[in-house]
Amino acid sequence: MAVRLTRRVDFPMLDMAGIAFYPRIYDLAHRFFEEAWEQMCEISYPTIINEMGIGFPVVDIKSEFHNPFRYGDTVTAIIWISKVGNKSCTWQYKFENQNGDLLWTSEQVTVCVSMTNMESLAIPDSLRRGLEACRNE
Repeated sequence: MAVRLTRRVDFPMLDMAGIAFYPRIYDLAHRFFEEAWEQMCEISYPTIINEMGIGFPVVDIKSEFHNPFRYGDTVTAIIWISKVGNKSCTWQYKFENQNGDLLWTSEQVTVCVSMTNMESLAIPDSLRRGLEACRNE
């Protein structure tokens, strides 16, 4: 089942046009990514990095901007996993505003790596189960 998380578009996220500056949207996506681990796998991303010694950096990203993110909007992120491989997984993101307008979609491939040497690793079974449980929107 997909994870749903929400955040407000704050003033520091805006550009001179009064809409969210696109790098801030990627930053927002990463914040949602970090939060999603607790719902998906019942473990915080800081624990995964600091105690398990692994991380999941993005190695491929495709995005489409559908409508502007405006100051004061409440963004709902719907996040699910479309594929879990041995060492990588594919994340799907759909961002909507408080009116249900589609703002942004993205597909991001992450790879499981050792935080010591950045070599790829098999996704631990304890995380794999949670990721696989989030395979549907």
